Amino acid sequence: MIKAELKQKYYQALIEKNSEYEGLFYVGVKTTGVFCRPTCPARKPKFENCEFFETAKEALLASFRPCKRCRPLSHPNHVPETVRMLVEAIEANPEKRWKERDFEYLSIDASTARRQFKKRFGMTFVEYARARRIGMAMKQIREGENVIDAQLSASYESSSGFRDAFSRIMGAAPSQLGNGQVLKAEWLDTRLGPMVAIAGDEALYLLEFVDRKGLEREIERLRQKTKCAIIPGSAGPIRSIAEELHAYFDGKSKEFKTPVHYLGTPFQKSVWDELRSIPAGETRSYAELAAAVGKPSAFRAVAQANGMNQLAIIVPCHRVINSDGGLGGYGGGLTRKQWLINHEKQGN
Repeated sequence: MIKAELKQKYYQALIEKNSEYEGLFYVGVKTTGVFCRPTCPARKPKFENCEFFETAKEALLASFRPCKRCRPLSHPNHVPETVRMLVEAIEANPEKRWKERDFEYLSIDASTARRQFKKRFGMTFVEYARARRIGMAMKQIREGENVIDAQLSASYESSSGFRDAFSRIMGAAPSQLGNGQVLKAEWLDTRLGPMVAIAGDEALYLLEFVDRKGLEREIERLRQKTKCAIIPGSAGPIRSIAEELHAYFDGKSKEFKTPVHYLGTPFQKSVWDELRSIPAGETRSYAELAAAVGKPSAFRAVAQANGMNQLAIIVPCHRVINSDGGLGGYGGGLTRKQWLINHEKQGN
C-alpha cells in the first residue's frame, strides 16, 4: 500500500515528467482506464483520478491497460523501430554513405530518421553514420594504413573535408592522432532510466544516467584526459556491463566484474576503491569513509571525490550518506539513490 505522502510526491513527479522516477511507480488513470510511466507525454489527470502502483503487474491486475503513448511495458525510452532498423543497417555496412534513395529502399522517411536520431542520440542520422564511418577510418589509421586510404574508405573525396569532419567528431586531425585510442559510447536502457556507457577495448571509463546534470562536461573531461575520440559504437566492456546491470536490476547479482579504468588523483582513486569495498545493502557516512582511507578530517574532500565518480552503481557512491542518516547528495538524483539503497538491502 503506497502511503498518502508518497502519492503526493509521485503525482508531482508525474506533472513534471521527472525521469528520476522511471521504474519506481506507474499511474493508473481512472477516467481513461490506462496506466502510464512517470514521463508519459499525455495530458496529466487530476490527482483524484490517479491510482499509483509500484509495478506494472499491479496496474494490470487492477484492470488498467497499458498506455499506447508511453508504452509502460517496454523499457524507458524504448528504441523506435526506425532507429533500430537504421542502426542495424549501419552496422551491416558502416562505410556506406547514405543517400535519399537508401531511405526509400527501406521505406523510411529521411526527415523521420533525422528527427528520431536527434531525439535519441543528440545527433542526426547523417551525423551518426558519419561518426561511424570516421570511426572505421580511425581504426585503419591506428593499424598503420595511409590517411589517404582511410579517407577514401570513409567516402570523402576531399582531403580537407575529411580532416574537418574528422576533427569535428574526433577532436583531433588524422595526422595528430598517431596511435591514439578510440572510445565507444553506447546507450543502455535500465529500470531507473537510460544510462550512457563509454569504454575502450579493455575497460569501462564512464557509466552515468543520461539525465545527470553536467554529463556533457564529464564526457568532455574524459575526452581531454584520455586524448581519445569518443564515437557511437559497442565494445567488450560495454556488452559486459550491460549484462551485469541486467542481473543487478533483476536482483540476481550485486557484483560487477567488468574491468574499469579510473581517471582521478591518487586520493580519489583510494576513495573509489574504498567505496567498492562497502558491502551491498550497507551504507557509510562521509566521515566513516574519510577515516577508512586514512584521512579522518578530509570528509569534504571525500564528498568531492564521490561527486567526481564517473562509474555510477559500479563504484557505489550511493552507499554513502550523512552522519545523521540523511541521504546527502547524488548525481543521479536522490530518488534513485534511495531506490538503489533499498534494492540492495533486499535479500541481505
